[in-house]
Amino acid sequence: MTSYAGQQFIGGARSATGQPLLHSLDARTGEALPGAFYQASPAEVDAAATAAARAYPGFRALAPERRAAFLETIAAELDVLGEDFIALVCRETALPAARIQGERARTSGQLRLFAEVLRRGDFLGARIDRAQPQRTPLPRLDIRQCRLGLGPVAVFGASNFPLAFSTAGGDTAAALAAGCPVVFKAHSGHMATAQAVAAAIVRAAERCKMPAGVFNMIFGAGVGEALVKHPAIQAVGFTGSLKGGRALCDMAAARAQPIPVFAEMSSINPVIVLPGALAQRGEAIAGELAASVVLGCGQFCTNPGLVLGVRSAQFSAFVEQLQARIADQPAQTMLNAGTLRSYAHGVAQLKAHAGIRHLAGAEQAAEQASPQLFQADAQLLLNAEPLLQEEVFGPTTVVVELTDRAELLAALHALGGQLTATLLGEPDDLAEAGDLVALLEHKAGRLLINGYPTGVEVSDAMVHGGPYPATSDSRGTSVGSLAIERFLRPVCYQNFPQALLPEALHDGNPLGLLRLVDGQPSRDPIR
Repeated sequence: MTSYAGQQFIGGARSATGQPLLHSLDARTGEALPGAFYQASPAEVDAAATAAARAYPGFRALAPERRAAFLETIAAELDVLGEDFIALVCRETALPAARIQGERARTSGQLRLFAEVLRRGDFLGARIDRAQPQRTPLPRLDIRQCRLGLGPVAVFGASNFPLAFSTAGGDTAAALAAGCPVVFKAHSGHMATAQAVAAAIVRAAERCKMPAGVFNMIFGAGVGEALVKHPAIQAVGFTGSLKGGRALCDMAAARAQPIPVFAEMSSINPVIVLPGALAQRGEAIAGELAASVVLGCGQFCTNPGLVLGVRSAQFSAFVEQLQARIADQPAQTMLNAGTLRSYAHGVAQLKAHAGIRHLAGAEQAAEQASPQLFQADAQLLLNAEPLLQEEVFGPTTVVVELTDRAELLAALHALGGQLTATLLGEPDDLAEAGDLVALLEHKAGRLLINGYPTGVEVSDAMVHGGPYPATSDSRGTSVGSLAIERFLRPVCYQNFPQALLPEALHDGNPLGLLRLVDGQPSRDPIR
């Protein structure tokens, strides 16, 4: 490790003025890994945000092609990190090497996707209403609009995706693509991983001659509040708990200048098993659903935490089959001790509730999480019981049996916002599912038919968001190319000379954009 190991990344340099020293841990043994990390001081938090603010005007003004090349260079730097890097991530998270290799490919793929978005140019949303001096009773002036980056963005790393939702993950990639410098708060669960990725980003910034301060990273506990409250920060990206996300939202709203927080927080991702599917393939569904629940030790924000069905002999048989499948699943090591404690607490709460029956799952071991299955009384869901509304982060799910379709609809009405909602059905089921779909459209950001929510494709059409409490702002997504819009705002230019307009709005259309000109899509230059 270099002499800069464990130091903050600020304005293209390294800094270590704070105390105490922090240590990253081996997720399986709990032992401290070699090397230490410095707690960021208040002065360093201020310096990081200030460096991002200084970088903002120059970075925002760069041509989209320059920012695209920067993102692609970051991706290339990540791709060449060696097996020692993969081994390091595995030690910090207990995730298998194949998962980390796949997640790295997803992370570099996200960066390249945003490079494509920049070259495509539709993110700019260019609109031109040409002057109409002869219009009566009043002439119209020349009015033009495009979107620009908000300013410096604070990004908080997620525990469960040390690469794809972390240092160079989707929030960072979207912010940089939008022209917004980033101050990244490293997650305490994988600080060494964050350091290696941050170094790759800085190497890319240097190779591409980006402004100093385009990317900054700080370590430590308690620094998030100072970062969110810093006047230079103009938006926040967060993936984590409902409690943590809500706290950041409240801080941001209480600022003298409130700023948007795009927080992904809590989702139980209901799966509705329809009668035809139960009759045709109930046993297969039980196996597939159990596999989805325990995938990655249940440490996915799209983990199916609630299974709904209408009372029948087939549904009872399905629950027995799911019970047997969950009982057969081995315990797994979680990301860190804190995650395991939280999971054990959530399971204990479910077990202690009088209206919830424990169907399957061994007692929790000291070091590993045992998969669990519960069945809750329908009335609890109908009454919006809080215990059934917030996710238990880990390999567990709750089954609820409803008396009829009317009660199923009522139960769905009682749910809060979700990242996903799934229908499992045969063609006859789906032909009559219009009322379910119409309701679920108001409850979730992504609706699935005959699939399982674990696994999120990074693409133009993907939505990884949803109504509160799944996220703090249902108008955005944290996965897919639409994620860039969270960090943009529209700016209107009235009666401007060409020399002062952004290139996206020049008459000659030098970027070759598809623009809305006098209400009509056009790539043609304005004559």
